[in-house]
Amino acid sequence: MTSYGYFLSCEQYGPHELLDQARRAEDAGFERLWISDHFHPWNDVQGQSPFVWGVIGALSQVTSLPVTTAVTSPIIRIHPAILAQATATAAVQLDGRFVFGVGTGEALNDHVLGDHWPPIGQRLEMLEEAIGLIRRLHEGGTVNHRGRYYRVEDARIYTLPENPVPIYVSGFGEQATELAGRIGDGYCGVAPDSSLLDTFRRAGGAGKPTQGGTKVCWGADREEMIDVAHRTWPNDAFPGQLAQTLPRPADFEAAAQLLRRDAVPDLFACGPDVDEHVAQLRSYADAGYDEVYVQQIGPDKEGFFATYAKEVLPALADRA
Repeated sequence: MTSYGYFLSCEQYGPHELLDQARRAEDAGFERLWISDHFHPWNDVQGQSPFVWGVIGALSQVTSLPVTTAVTSPIIRIHPAILAQATATAAVQLDGRFVFGVGTGEALNDHVLGDHWPPIGQRLEMLEEAIGLIRRLHEGGTVNHRGRYYRVEDARIYTLPENPVPIYVSGFGEQATELAGRIGDGYCGVAPDSSLLDTFRRAGGAGKPTQGGTKVCWGADREEMIDVAHRTWPNDAFPGQLAQTLPRPADFEAAAQLLRRDAVPDLFACGPDVDEHVAQLRSYADAGYDEVYVQQIGPDKEGFFATYAKEVLPALADRA
């Protein structure tokens, strides 16, 4: 049976807003939390980028819901050994209710220290080595590692959870999804695409959990919400590797001018129609996701959480 969670956007909201949304999500009946990990927002309209590890520590004090990063890139901007320590601490703070979602990242976030942005094949190699190193450090004891991409000398993490931190791997294409099936403890995706889930399961992911994330723009005025979604999240429509290769929010804003306003309702449920919201979330469950996470783009959080608590989540439960 599919469970439904709330997607906390570190690109659109500051730390205090994220904590408030987490509380509201739990009160509304959402069962889990996703939280994004970015150095930059996708565009200046979104306008935020709090440090996710500080926010996760605060979440552990205000909610009892499980938390997954969706997703962290452990390959360039932050060394995997440091992320091994950060994730171990997060799992301790959340009493084991933490999942480390990882992916190959975007130039938008990982170019900021001046590092070369590698092609996807190399990033996948880096991701596989990084995951292996993180798992070794989570086992405890002193680790020395001299790999192709990373080095660690005499490193030991002392603050560890009772059980290993699950590492879920994201995949938007065939290569990454096959890697997720082979080495991931689970899968993260953002499209209701059953073929990708089939690829994940054939590559070794059969029986492993799958998580899918989506966005809606709930509000009383449908036309106004279309405008909000068009202005705030046009990057969700970018095809291929474009979202992984553009380096600056200004570049995303320039590319976003190509997205027509009338294309927005095909991307997001906009407005107050409960059936439209149920259908969008249900498409992810029908594709085969075990967990589905939804982000509210629009400004009316109170109306969103009230509507989802009273109508959307019960309708999804009834259909299940």
